[in-house]
Amino acid sequence: QVQVVESGGGLVQAGGSLRLTCAASGSRFSINSMGWYRQAPGKQREFVATITENDRTNYVDSVKGRFTISRDNAKNAVDLQMNSLKPEDTAVYYCYADIRYTRYWGQGTQVTVSS
Repeated sequence: QVQVVESGGGLVQAGGSLRLTCAASGSRFSINSMGWYRQAPGKQREFVATITENDRTNYVDSVKGRFTISRDNAKNAVDLQMNSLKPEDTAVYYCYADIRYTRYWGQGTQVTVSS
């Protein structure tokens, strides 16, 4: 059974940095894309960043230049380095892994940015 587990959330002041880590396990098939979504209170879940198995990346406009997604295929892991954080980045961040046309989600990790 595939498991996706995130870590690294927390509380940080505006302008600070956090690094989120996500690892997928339990699959005998290779992982295609991995990435992150986030959901702020009272809002819909929104796309943040994605990275393919060939290291092609894509970001939502609001985080470009501040967030960097990277991947370690040997560990089936993906990181999200978040710099210059803003209060509007406050949300629960969810990692996903795409394996054979199925998207597996983690439970989420809370990121809170204080002003």
